Amino acid sequence: MTQKLYVGGLSYNTTDETLKEVFSEAGTVVSAIIIIDKISGRSRGFGFVEMSSEEEAEKAIEMFNNKEIDGRRITVNKARPQENNGGFRSRGNSNRNYNNDDRKW
Repeated sequence: MTQKLYVGGLSYNTTDETLKEVFSEAGTVVSAIIIIDKISGRSRGFGFVEMSSEEEAEKAIEMFNNKEIDGRRITVNKARPQENNGGFRSRGNSNRNYNNDDRKW
């Protein structure tokens, strides 16, 4: 069973390919992705690596947690499941009537 790892403290210059290459020293990397900011298009400084087994994930944590990659000391630990915040959050009064004829001035 695969195991996803959280990798934090990454340099803004670290790429998906660099992450995959580095973590492959610990075993088979199923996927490696750097999270990119939607607005700036720049790395957010963290990513996820999916290892092919729990044993390889543990080995990767031991090998790379608190180690330096691309000039930055990184944090590596097991990723937590993504929390579901319910999707779209409405702000303000969602019962507003936008029909101009019903305005009361």
